[in-house]
Amino acid sequence: MRKTLIALMFAAALPAVAMAMPPENGGTGHGGMHGHNPYAQLNLTPDQRQQVGKIMWEGKRGREDITSRYLQMLTPAQQKSYQDELTAQHTKATADVRALLKPDQQKQFDVIQQKEAQRRADHAEFQAWKAQKAQQTQ
Repeated sequence: MRKTLIALMFAAALPAVAMAMPPENGGTGHGGMHGHNPYAQLNLTPDQRQQVGKIMWEGKRGREDITSRYLQMLTPAQQKSYQDELTAQHTKATADVRALLKPDQQKQFDVIQQKEAQRRADHAEFQAWKAQKAQQTQ
């Protein structure tokens, strides 16, 4: 029983040990999307990196457009539910990140969050103004 328990604990710990291993390429492990940069090993020229970045950006915008089109097909209640779920997930992730920070980092994080909230509010105000101007010209 004891040996089985030890073997089970060892097997359960293996994934954590594997995740703690440094990257094989000697890098930091940081990169593109979600810390994974599949192009890092290609030794791209600066021009190639710029072109790949442009392609990836256009792909991201395309996915956002597709998502937006499908969201418009939902009922208003479904759209609200979707937005509420996204907001809750974002709020939780932000709180989890803040909890990892030291007190001085938390203060800086809070300032950054306030600036981002102000930037979003300014952008929303600009979009409303732009829509109003578009209506007036029609």
